[in-house]
Amino acid sequence: MGNHSLHSADTKEAVAAARAVDLVKTYGRGDTQVTALAGVSVDFGANEFTAIMGPSGSGKSTLMHAMAGLDSFTSGAAYIGGTDLANLGDKQLTALRRDRLGFIFQSFNLVPTLTAAENITLPTDIAGKKVDKEWFEEVTRRLGLAQRLSHRPSELSGGQQQRVACARALVSRPDIIFGDEPTGNLDSNASREVLEILRHAVDHDNQTVVIVTHDARAASYADRVIFLRDGEIVDELREPTMEAILHVMAGIED
Repeated sequence: MGNHSLHSADTKEAVAAARAVDLVKTYGRGDTQVTALAGVSVDFGANEFTAIMGPSGSGKSTLMHAMAGLDSFTSGAAYIGGTDLANLGDKQLTALRRDRLGFIFQSFNLVPTLTAAENITLPTDIAGKKVDKEWFEEVTRRLGLAQRLSHRPSELSGGQQQRVACARALVSRPDIIFGDEPTGNLDSNASREVLEILRHAVDHDNQTVVIVTHDARAASYADRVIFLRDGEIVDELREPTMEAILHVMAGIED
């Protein structure tokens, strides 16, 4: 029995929520070729909050977009769980993003003509799935949106709009939530709210979160920070403090 339980723990450990293997992304050809990713290998653990940092042009957004099926890559492999993205056609990639991933972008990406409630359930509706009413109510209550559900985005503050985007990502219970500078357009109060929402989702809902950020305070909410420079991973921190993050960033921005 002992061996069996050890084995199953190992297997669970082996399948990361997302994984890049020697991921390369180049733009252009010949003399003008730019390498955005220079062979990145990284695992994002399930039920973990990971932040990706690095100077401008380091490849951090490219890495996230490639791993989330939003952008193609030149060579290497990217996996969501056991699914190899390179083997999927456009339709299958669209379905994977819709059915298994949640997204929170800097620009909120809400549909202006829809109410908050309609924006939150949109991906689930498009997928032809039923919205779990209890979970919807819990998420919107937790995120302080219960009184705002009939409002359109233009009637909401930036922080409220981003909370709607968080609710949209959480409500479908995706395998992974990807955030691209999710606090980039927010003041410090609204930023803190969004980061606490993501932290809570990892700690209490067994969610997996991966964000790209240039903000050390945002990254300090993560369990782990990986640092890119010139398309390569150059450092990583576990249980990061803001001081430790700033120290690493100062070293790689020289």
